[in-house]
Amino acid sequence: MTVPLCYLFKLCLTFVFLALFQSHTASSAVVMSLKNHHSHPLHRRPMFKTNQSSCALFAGTWVRDDSYPLYQYSNCPIIDAEFNCQMYGRPDSDYLKYRWQPLNCQLPSFNGLVFLSRMRGKTVMFVGDSLGRNQWESLICMISAAAPQTPTQMIRGDPLSTFKFLEFGLSISFYRAPYLVDIDVVQGRRVLKLGDIDENGNAWRMADVLLFNTGHWWSHQGALQGWDLMESGGEYYQDMDRLVALGKGLRTWANWVDTNVDRTKSRVFFQSISPTHYK
Repeated sequence: MTVPLCYLFKLCLTFVFLALFQSHTASSAVVMSLKNHHSHPLHRRPMFKTNQSSCALFAGTWVRDDSYPLYQYSNCPIIDAEFNCQMYGRPDSDYLKYRWQPLNCQLPSFNGLVFLSRMRGKTVMFVGDSLGRNQWESLICMISAAAPQTPTQMIRGDPLSTFKFLEFGLSISFYRAPYLVDIDVVQGRRVLKLGDIDENGNAWRMADVLLFNTGHWWSHQGALQGWDLMESGGEYYQDMDRLVALGKGLRTWANWVDTNVDRTKSRVFFQSISPTHYK
């Protein structure tokens, strides 16, 4: 693996669920910024800023913490083998003992028991590519480490897999949709539909917390490319500028969120592209 992402996933999850329990700002800011942001290639201003008066989560440093890691890979068999650095023989482990420390505030440590209690009866769904899948697995591992005796159930499928903490009525799901928008097969060819998302979106509507990501797959070409044609506005394309295509897809997603998600009851988060995590 080129980048040890285990602690990065935990950091992202801590940020997300700190925002989940404390603020409505994160989800609305991301959706509105995608709807209003101009996609000029020279546009370099940030899409939105963190609230500097309270806690600048993304300004800080890594500090060693010997209470980490929050779980042991050997005690969490749901981790996909290809993402399991330790199982594949990575010789060092010090990288697991660091946590993120913002400059102007204290970031609470993740507490699996508190999470189970506060999310009782809820549905959390990660939607996207392997970044979302890794975070789905990591969240389950962190909760399970805090409550190892609680009964659970795993339902694996494609594109939807769900892990349930039965005693708490909590479901944590992953829905694989690396482009977020729909892919249809037309005359044997896979068509990436930049303006359509309803087929995928039907599975997301009832979640209490939705965590979306996309980005990495939009750059793939050749055998790794997940489509044969793109469709936008009734026109078919062999290819187009990938950033333009990504922008179209994200606007379709943002419009779906505005139309279908009641954000007084549900939370929506968006995470963008991840580093590569394959050899």
